[in-house]
Amino acid sequence: QVQLVESGGGSVQTGGSLRLSCAASGYTTNLLCMAWFRQAPGKEREGVASIVSGSTISYADSVKGRFTISQDSAKNTLYLQMNSLKPEDTAKYYCAAESFFPKCIKMQTTVILGASASAPDFSVWGQGTQVTVSS
Repeated sequence: QVQLVESGGGSVQTGGSLRLSCAASGYTTNLLCMAWFRQAPGKEREGVASIVSGSTISYADSVKGRFTISQDSAKNTLYLQMNSLKPEDTAKYYCAAESFFPKCIKMQTTVILGASASAPDFSVWGQGTQVTVSS
């Protein structure tokens, strides 16, 4: 069993930066991919960034050039550095993890397309951390 705990959310003004963390615990050895998703009020949960097999990184077009996903395997922690934040980035941010490779491909595709995802799509989700960007 794997548990994910996000942290680092908060309130910033337009143009500001935040760094989100997602700490994984439990049986993490078999995890093959992790990703960040976000859900704004009244909208579906959408893919933001993913990392597969520790090296293949993908971003949604809406965050490309502004957000950076990274992973510290020694600390079992996933990060999302968010720069040049905009009001439309306001959302609750979730991390997700998978140990089944076909689902990692689905995770990567969801991110690249900026498509929506729901809880049953992937095996493990965190509880989310709120990011609010004011103009």
